[in-house]
Amino acid sequence: MQITLAYGRAGLTVTLPEWVDVITPRFVPGVPDEAAALRAALRSPIGSTPLAEKVKRGDSVVIVHTDITRATPNDRMLPVILAELEAAGVRRRDITLLNGLGTHRRQTDAELRQMLGDAIVANYRCLQDSCFDEENLVALGTTHLGHPVRVNRTYLEADVKILTGFIEPHFFAGFSGGPKAVLPSLAGAESVFSNHGREMIAHPRATWGVTTGNPIWEEMREVALKTNPSFLVNVTLNSRKEITAVFAGDMLAAHARGCEFVREQAMVGVKQPYDIVITTNSGYPLDQNLYQAVKGMSAAAQIVRQGGAIIIAAACEDGLPDHGKYAELLARGGSPEGVLRMLEEPGFSEHDQWQVQIQAQIQRKAQVFVYSQGLTPRQIEAALFTPCPTIEGTLQTLLERYGPRARVCVLPEGPLTIPYLLSS
Repeated sequence: MQITLAYGRAGLTVTLPEWVDVITPRFVPGVPDEAAALRAALRSPIGSTPLAEKVKRGDSVVIVHTDITRATPNDRMLPVILAELEAAGVRRRDITLLNGLGTHRRQTDAELRQMLGDAIVANYRCLQDSCFDEENLVALGTTHLGHPVRVNRTYLEADVKILTGFIEPHFFAGFSGGPKAVLPSLAGAESVFSNHGREMIAHPRATWGVTTGNPIWEEMREVALKTNPSFLVNVTLNSRKEITAVFAGDMLAAHARGCEFVREQAMVGVKQPYDIVITTNSGYPLDQNLYQAVKGMSAAAQIVRQGGAIIIAAACEDGLPDHGKYAELLARGGSPEGVLRMLEEPGFSEHDQWQVQIQAQIQRKAQVFVYSQGLTPRQIEAALFTPCPTIEGTLQTLLERYGPRARVCVLPEGPLTIPYLLSS
């Protein structure tokens, strides 16, 4: 059978045996009128008064939005939010759009225009957060875990703080959206490092679809609440990147409602593990680099057996990437076990260590093969993976290894589907 994998900007069609299991999210059609759905959510929010009643003329407003590594339809959401604010009397000059980068790189002007649209970039104050900008970070004490908290000054000093994003299962925070718009998006580097620290990442409840009892998400919630966010606007998307629902209002109440909606469509139970799992990182913009593609590997790792194999297709047009310390940490570790030993060294704390830790944990369980037209075989090997020249060829080699009774499945949408093993 032919299956189109979510890969890069155009997809990748592969030919697989008819007996391979295909696991996809329950398809939810997009809302018929996205702008109308957004307006309705802003005017009839969850656990909150309408957005227009949160603002008045003279208020300074900051709208936090996700960066280019996320699929949030900023260019479709933000014009509706801005129109609602201006209709309520907020002056354009009092509105700031703030790109919540976390520890990611800044966007270029062209990328900002791609994300937000030319009209917004031309007519509004658009800033990009920096987790290393000492002058623009304000200390908010420590969390209940003793971790230091600093958050973007521009955001904190605003009269009205609006958080935006989209909700999908997340490989260590449970779900994206909600409080993630503050930590890690607007936090100082040390806050990100401690929240994504080795013991936090290793916690058994720091995984897909879990918020309660997940120390990472619970600290994100604590930090976001410290900043007194005024309003949340989160959306959910289908595989076509269409908006399927809007969850707006109180940060916690709206996010919780959205998480339950996503759980019903994205979490899929399977009866027993697979020998081989073929996956993706949901295509562009989520598979721009190998660092981000660890999420797709993690989705597959939920249902691959110990000693099995994962094949991931990720375009990686942004490389490993060159920025950050992902590639450097993998080189220093030299192997998955070497990476984990390195992270256990007393006092070790480095940018991107959480991603290499999760990668190494996956590789303890299964061999990972990477198909990518954006990377050379040498780059893939340097990242401690095995190159995959073709999906079909690698699958055939693995079938010879595991035998004719091998169990195989494919996750064509990658982490838009989160499979899990059903309890026996």
